[in-house]
Amino acid sequence: MRASLYAALGAIAATKVAGHSLFQALWVDGVDMADQCVRMPSSNSPVTNVNSADIRCNVGGTRGVSGKCAVKPGSTVTIEMHAQPGDRSCGSEAIGGAHYGPVNVYMSQVPDASTADGSTPWYKIFADSWSAKGSVGDGDNWGTNDLNSCCGKMDVPIPADTPDGDYLLRAEVIALHTASSAGGAQFYVSCYQITVAGGSARAAALPAGVSLPGALKSSDPGIQINIHAKISEYVNPGPDVIASGTTKVAGSGCASGCAKTCSVGSGPVGTAIGAAPKPTSGAGSGAGGEVGCAQSRYQQCGGEGYTGCTTCADGLTCQDVSAPYYSQCA
Repeated sequence: MRASLYAALGAIAATKVAGHSLFQALWVDGVDMADQCVRMPSSNSPVTNVNSADIRCNVGGTRGVSGKCAVKPGSTVTIEMHAQPGDRSCGSEAIGGAHYGPVNVYMSQVPDASTADGSTPWYKIFADSWSAKGSVGDGDNWGTNDLNSCCGKMDVPIPADTPDGDYLLRAEVIALHTASSAGGAQFYVSCYQITVAGGSARAAALPAGVSLPGALKSSDPGIQINIHAKISEYVNPGPDVIASGTTKVAGSGCASGCAKTCSVGSGPVGTAIGAAPKPTSGAGSGAGGEVGCAQSRYQQCGGEGYTGCTTCADGLTCQDVSAPYYSQCA
């Protein structure tokens, strides 16, 4: 009997760990920017304390990276999530383990995206939350279902009236499989550093924002909820999507756009503003990977199947994060 109990508990724990994931790459109008402008979380574990500063950009997310992805107002960025750092394949679910919940995207204008700590106001530009389908919440449509059906990718339009400037773009999944008690919801969050410029539409006044932490409470009805029972309504946590933002219908998948058609290694690849220079022929040698390269803090430098640059910038070393899958400069 005791052995059976231990086996059951072990299976539950394995399911929870199997579902851990992280946002780790970005596309801009179909151009693959990979991880150049993401503040890569140190692991694929979630944030559960909504009163912690980690709720902004994940653990360690107050520290920036060198790269910023250039974005025009009205363009479309495609956020990308996978279970293991550095793994962008479609062979497994982006976030598995019955981790059902909404997908939200926020923006925060900052003086410099590479140094901002996320304490500036945030406003929501995108939501893909919930729609009814099954007899219980587990069987309903969720934003995470759309992520999984699109190889971890989701298209997010940048409002056409966004003022020029630097921003943090915050991608969030709230997994609700253990959310029936306070503190049980799991937040999978990453922040991308972007520079918005070159729009043709007249810029609007910057939307009023909310503070993170502060805008979310563990007792909010969309955070503390039992999705294993029938759900008649779901209140997506945080502020409403701004008027010029986008609300996607959960369960609509990805019929078109980069989320449907973009594939790693088969399209254009971009270079972020301020990113480490591309390798040049004859330029010095590194410790492995590409010649003349240097990865900045939190960028990938090793891992199973990784073929990119393995040299870190001065003062940084390549450290295992999720061996043997992923190593990053720190």
